[in-house]
Amino acid sequence: MLGRPAATLLHLGPGLANGLANLHNARRARSPIVNIVGDHATYHKRFDAPLESDIDALARTVSAWARRPSRPGDVGLDTADAVAAARSGGGQVATLILPADVSWGKEGAVAAPRHCRPPARVADEVVAEVAGALSGEEPAVLLLGGPALREPALVAASRIGAATGARVLTETFTARIERGAGRPAFDKLGYFAEGAEAQLAGTRHLVLAGAASPVAFFAYPGRPSDLVPADCQVHLLAGPSEDVLGALVAVCERVAPGAASGAGREGPTPGRPAGAGGFSAGPISAEGIGAVVGASLPEGSVLVDEAITAGVGLAAGTVGAPPHDWLGHTGGAIGQGLPVATGAAVACPERRVVCVEADGSAMYTIQALWTQAREGLDVTTIVVSNRAYGILQIEMHRVDADPPGPAAAALLDLDRPTIDVVALARGFGVPAVSVTTLEELDAALRRSLTEPGPALIEAVMPGR
Repeated sequence: MLGRPAATLLHLGPGLANGLANLHNARRARSPIVNIVGDHATYHKRFDAPLESDIDALARTVSAWARRPSRPGDVGLDTADAVAAARSGGGQVATLILPADVSWGKEGAVAAPRHCRPPARVADEVVAEVAGALSGEEPAVLLLGGPALREPALVAASRIGAATGARVLTETFTARIERGAGRPAFDKLGYFAEGAEAQLAGTRHLVLAGAASPVAFFAYPGRPSDLVPADCQVHLLAGPSEDVLGALVAVCERVAPGAASGAGREGPTPGRPAGAGGFSAGPISAEGIGAVVGASLPEGSVLVDEAITAGVGLAAGTVGAPPHDWLGHTGGAIGQGLPVATGAAVACPERRVVCVEADGSAMYTIQALWTQAREGLDVTTIVVSNRAYGILQIEMHRVDADPPGPAAAALLDLDRPTIDVVALARGFGVPAVSVTTLEELDAALRRSLTEPGPALIEAVMPGR
């Protein structure tokens, strides 16, 4: 959130293993992180003590950089290198494996910070090529990701779209995007392969600005993995480690000097509930949740989305909310919402954090609520309870395993017994309520936003 590396302190291989799923997400989000993983003393490793493991192999699965200092005098220098590595390449995970006896040594010294290179400037010939592709006669799409999702880059992309007629899309999963009333808003590339294929059909030029070339999330029988049309030329304007904003501004200056922003879609101003032009009264629904959140989201807040299947209405319901940051899910490993909300609140204590969380995903990291209570963090968590792994039910259908047998179906239920989310939250020290209607959700959300500290609202879907 602050543009500086975060840090972890992890206990040997099992401690690192406990963090691997969300370190995978962080790697995919290009979040700069320094992992410090303690290891046994060098002379103790040969005894194969119970916590002995291959930390280096585990670290390589999520790290762009990893090092193991062998002398106390190396620790300071290697740590400075780890911070620099985390800050490079557009943001990376760097892991420092620290043997106990090396850290005990007295010969260590604090090292000077390493100089980090600024993002590389995009060559003029690349800018010219992209400008020509976008402003030509053939249909073109500008796909945004990473640093291109901050407001200055979004404005430049909006001007490019308005001047050239090129469609502007964002990646399906975005680590962070600045959005809300007054900011350009663009459709996301669809999650399901057939939806994305329909969006890109007929495209002859696909320009990537901080984004990866789109591929299907999973393989499906009879469907392609590469979502780019066969007769489409892909142009890389700027990768994550390059100056994406500078490149977009340079393209904009070529195709739209002085043009006004016009391609973005500013959403409506959210209304109040039931009868005031906001959301309809009645049972909890995915669309209703988005409308309720959009109606009360404070200006400058941080919205964390791990609602999964319950989040289909969240983007539409909040597009016209006061300006806010949206933190999404890039890696696919569920269980990141509560920790990400916690980290955002630690980094930005002056900003309210609202986390919309699926009940299945919440179970992976529910203990983050205890941290929120302990630190007095201003986080409101809405746990959407459909009491099932809804996304896995959908995926079973998509690979022709439908209907599943009773044993397979039971694996995807979160029932028998029903998880008491409210009791869990209270047990961790977080005030919590359960609601079954949009009116109750609206009242509980508005109340939580006026009170300091964390709160949890369980929004129970009908029939659950």
